[in-house]
Amino acid sequence: MPEFVTFSRNVFIPVTNICRNRCGYCTFRRDAGHPEARLMKMSEIRSILEKGEKAGCTEALFVFGEYAEEVPEYLLELEKLGYSSTVEYVADLCKLAIEIGLLPHTNAGILTQHELEILKPLNISMGLMLETTAELKAHSESPGKTPSTRIEMIRTAGKLQIPFTTGILVGIGETKADRKRSLSVIADIHREFGHIQEVIIQNFMPKPDTPMADHAPPSKEEMIETVSIARKILPDDVAVQVAPNLIDPYILIKAGASDLGGVSPTTIDWINPEAEWPDVIELQRMTKEIELRERLPIYPQHIKKGWYSSKLSDLIETLTDKNGFKRKQQ
Repeated sequence: MPEFVTFSRNVFIPVTNICRNRCGYCTFRRDAGHPEARLMKMSEIRSILEKGEKAGCTEALFVFGEYAEEVPEYLLELEKLGYSSTVEYVADLCKLAIEIGLLPHTNAGILTQHELEILKPLNISMGLMLETTAELKAHSESPGKTPSTRIEMIRTAGKLQIPFTTGILVGIGETKADRKRSLSVIADIHREFGHIQEVIIQNFMPKPDTPMADHAPPSKEEMIETVSIARKILPDDVAVQVAPNLIDPYILIKAGASDLGGVSPTTIDWINPEAEWPDVIELQRMTKEIELRERLPIYPQHIKKGWYSSKLSDLIETLTDKNGFKRKQQ
């Protein structure tokens, strides 16, 4: 059992839910023209950031559909805001978050090296779920879910020394051998570049009105086994993360998990909107006798390495204690 378990406090901002991928389990994406399709305006995002900062959040999590610019209607809306790409827009949103006092973390799907270089100085960390190295039916209509493409981006982030989050999605048609292979690929990339902070072991949750609505989720036993395998395969300095709004974290902490990811006191989980975030008091109840420690979206070891830009230095100094975790409020 770990001495303590970590988490971060964030605001979850779904910049757009237009996406070129059509994953068999996703309820996040919308087609252009759908009543729930959105491109969030900066004024709306400013309000969320300010509310989050007042609630003690340190992380602004920016999530958006992959290469929505391939959809002509979306590109028209983006151009009305004065931008030619989502990355260009998100760069300005990151600047806004920093100004308000939150550390940006962007999870955008596939990005090129040039796009990563644009976002790197404005993000304290970034992320991309590998999900699996297997070719699956769930991803048959999702060009961005080609395993080799995702592996290449994770490697590129390593070359650029971007503190990084990745992970696997359990129960979408992959085998146990696939899970081991996926975790081994992540471990090898980290050994080469040293940039992976955490690996999420996320359980698939079937959702109505999706092609995989009747697909069974992984059992608790499968999740315990997968977390245990992850802890054995991954290097010691990579945290195993689980989602406390999707599964009882204590059984997985006993199997090797040591991080509960980002939870939000002010915004919902837009990927799993039916699953409420626990508050910090509830999180501590879930972890029982194990100490709960709040961190930033950059881990202490990467703060010590100085893997962040000068644009973020003042915030890091303000928000961290002497051990690189979140400074306790006076």
